[in-house]
Amino acid sequence: MLLIKNGRVLDPASNTDAVLDVLLDGETIAEIADPGKLALANAAEIFDASGLIVAPGFIDMHVHLREPGQENSETIETGTRAAARGGFTAVFCMPNTKPVNDNASITRFIVDRAKAHGHVRVWPIGAASVGSKGEAISEIAAMREAGIVAVSDDGKPIATAKLARQIMDYCRSLDLLVIEHSEDVSLAAGAVMREGVASTRLGLPGMPAAAESVCVARDVQLAKLTGARLHIAHLSAKASLEQVRFAKENGLRVTCEVTPHHFTLIDEDVTYDSRFKMNPPLASREDREALLAGLADGTVDAIATDHAPHEPAIKDVEFDKAPFGILGFDTAIGLALDQLVHTNRLPLMRMIELFTTGPARVLGKDRKLAVGEPADLTIFSLNRPWTYNVKESASKSRNSPFDGRTFKGGPAATIVSGKFAHRA
Repeated sequence: MLLIKNGRVLDPASNTDAVLDVLLDGETIAEIADPGKLALANAAEIFDASGLIVAPGFIDMHVHLREPGQENSETIETGTRAAARGGFTAVFCMPNTKPVNDNASITRFIVDRAKAHGHVRVWPIGAASVGSKGEAISEIAAMREAGIVAVSDDGKPIATAKLARQIMDYCRSLDLLVIEHSEDVSLAAGAVMREGVASTRLGLPGMPAAAESVCVARDVQLAKLTGARLHIAHLSAKASLEQVRFAKENGLRVTCEVTPHHFTLIDEDVTYDSRFKMNPPLASREDREALLAGLADGTVDAIATDHAPHEPAIKDVEFDKAPFGILGFDTAIGLALDQLVHTNRLPLMRMIELFTTGPARVLGKDRKLAVGEPADLTIFSLNRPWTYNVKESASKSRNSPFDGRTFKGGPAATIVSGKFAHRA
C-alpha cells in the first residue's frame, strides 16, 4: 500500500481541487479522504506531497520510441523511462519503426517489449497503410486484436484522399481513431522550416502554413463524409485550427493536439542549429497566438510532445541534412507551466485536463482520480526552480533546443499501477 499525503488533488473529471490523502492498494486507488482521516496498515509506504499537485496520470498521445529498428536513437526501455521522468504514466507510440508497425506481429512485439521493459503504459498506434507507403490499407483489424489503439502514417500524411476515405470508412466500422500527420507533400517538398521572413533571412527552404491546413481541410471533409473519428496530430497553423473549430461546431468527430514546442517557440527562434528542426516546423508568432487561444477555449483537446529522439550521429549535422524532430518528455510540464499557467493564459485545472481527460477522451478512454480507478498518478511542483540538462535525460538521444533552460515547476513523482516509476 502507498499513501500520498497532504497533496493538492486536482482532478478535471470530478472538478476536484482540495488537499487530500490518496491511498493506493496494489494497482488501484483504494481511498481518498481529508488529511489524517485514513486508517493505515502498518505496511503502508508514505509519500508526503505537501506543497505538490497530485493529478491523474498524464498521457502523451504522440511519441516515437524507435524500437524496433532504430535502437541507437531510443528503445522502449529508455523512452518509457524518460516518459516517467517527465511525469507521464502512459504513451501512445507511433508506427514509423523499422520495420513499420503495419501488422499484428510487430504490434505484439511492441506490446510484449513494453510489458517486459516499459516503465509506463505503452499503447501502440498501427500504420494506416502497408509500410506507411500510402498504397494499400494495412492489417488494421488484426493489429487492433493485437493491441493498437489508433492508426496513423505519422511522419507523412495518408497519401491520397481516396485511400484516406477508405481507411476512415474501415476504421469507423471498428470504432478506431485515425490520427493524421497533415501535410500536403507537394507544398512541403524540400522545405526544412516554416516559410516566412525568418526562412528568407536564413536562406533555408520554407514550407508554407498552407501545406498543413490544406491537408487538414481535406481530412475534415472526409471525416464528414465517412463519420470517422479523426485526430489532427501536432497542429501548428492558425488556419488548421480554424478547420478543427469548424468541424467541432458542425458536430464532426474531429479532435487535435498541440505540442509544447509549438506553443513556446516560433520561426524567429530558429538558427542553423538542427535541434530547432521539427515537422511541422516552428510557426509564426500569429500561429502561436492562435494555438494559445485554442488551448484556452477548448478547441485543442490535448497537449502531446511528439517526442522524436535521434542519435547525435544523424542529428548533429547541417540543418538541411538533419532529420526532423526533438525530445519532448523532460520539458513538457515545465513548458506548460511556464507558457500557459504562470502567464495566466490557462487555469491550472485546464492544463491538467489537456494532459489527462483530454487525450483520454480522444481515445475513448476514462482518466480520473477516483476510488477503484487505476493507481496512475502524476505529482508535480508548481514553483520549484530547476534547470534542464539534456545530458541527464533518460533518453538515448540529446536533440532538445531547451537544454540549459530554467523552469519554474516540474515533475516530482510518477506512479504507475501503484508503484513509483520515477521519484525526483
